[in-house]
Amino acid sequence: MPLNDQQIQTLGRDALQRAAAGDFAAAEEMFGRIVEARPNMGQALHLLGQFRLKLGRFAEAREPLERAAQFLPREVAAQTNLAGCLLQLGQNEQALAALVRAARLKPDDASIAHNTGRALEALGRAEEAERAYDQALSIDNRLVPSLSARADLLAARGEWAGALTDLETALVSHPADPRLRLRRGELLLRQGDWWRGLGDHEARLEIAGERYAPELPNWQGEPLTGRLLVYPEQADIGSSEALRDTLMLARGVDAIIQGAVVQCAAPLAGWFDGPTVQRGEPLDGFAAAAPLRSLPHLLNWSFDALPPPARLRPQAVPSSRVGWFSLVEPPAGLAITRAPDEIPACRLVVGDDAWPAHAAASLGIPTVILLPRIADWLWGPRLGISPWYASAELLRDDDREGLAARLARC
Repeated sequence: MPLNDQQIQTLGRDALQRAAAGDFAAAEEMFGRIVEARPNMGQALHLLGQFRLKLGRFAEAREPLERAAQFLPREVAAQTNLAGCLLQLGQNEQALAALVRAARLKPDDASIAHNTGRALEALGRAEEAERAYDQALSIDNRLVPSLSARADLLAARGEWAGALTDLETALVSHPADPRLRLRRGELLLRQGDWWRGLGDHEARLEIAGERYAPELPNWQGEPLTGRLLVYPEQADIGSSEALRDTLMLARGVDAIIQGAVVQCAAPLAGWFDGPTVQRGEPLDGFAAAAPLRSLPHLLNWSFDALPPPARLRPQAVPSSRVGWFSLVEPPAGLAITRAPDEIPACRLVVGDDAWPAHAAASLGIPTVILLPRIADWLWGPRLGISPWYASAELLRDDDREGLAARLARC
């Protein structure tokens, strides 16, 4: 049924009232009717797109926002809302074009400069992105999103001091932000600064997400009258990360904490020479729980005072075989095995930062662990013999010459 001008005005007013009350679905439906009656009404198209953005319907918001930007070429909000929608959809080139138009209309807007940086970064144009963040911060030197984004770019190229400065500045105005604290902690830990970094790393437990946590009190180091559950915090306990964390971090807990039990996936239960429990089993008799990645903080570990590796049931009886558990291809002619149950019989194990390499190193077997450029903070900043395992040597996963030289010695 066609709408006359008075009906459109009434419907628009009612829709805005619904939106003000938080009912964006009703407002979106009403403006949909207005746009159907007046398909070239720029403001109506713009508002329809905004309400769809509020509802998370980004794909549906794109068309009215693109049309609104055409009909309202001098309105900054029409360009920036279109850009925001396109960023959400991963259409970064188109988003950048909209932001360029917005910047021409309002050149001293920090949020436009920041979002320009986001689009450039998504396009892999890191240097230009950093300049955009610099511009945003020259307008507003405490703009937290730009400080955070620039910190990431600086950290990625190893400029730790600059990255930490940006995060410290952001934390001045948002001191309780767990994501900022976590990122500061990770930067410190990657440099080997456990004394300052471990406390910040605990902020991860304040961030809602896929992290697993049992229905038990969090252990903070106090004496317990029951057993302590030590668990991997990954939602999938059988994932490569959870298996690795279990072997790397469940070290000496039964000796340090009487009554400690390691929660682990079935494949590892047969390896541990100590009490274990599988996820999903009853937790009767447990007084508290602690995630494995909190143990360095809770027990005051340092690189100079790490507990010995976890005790494992298999005994190392090396043969002539080399265990190969890496995505890096082994050299031709090398007799290898890729079977985890044959690890105890290997004279050398080469692996990525995954559980087979940790199992071998825990058994005292000579092990080469290949790390990516940005490795887990637990390894610290140095390669060579690892403080975690006396028998493990750390190499970069792209150091083919170093790996060839190590294999030549075996």
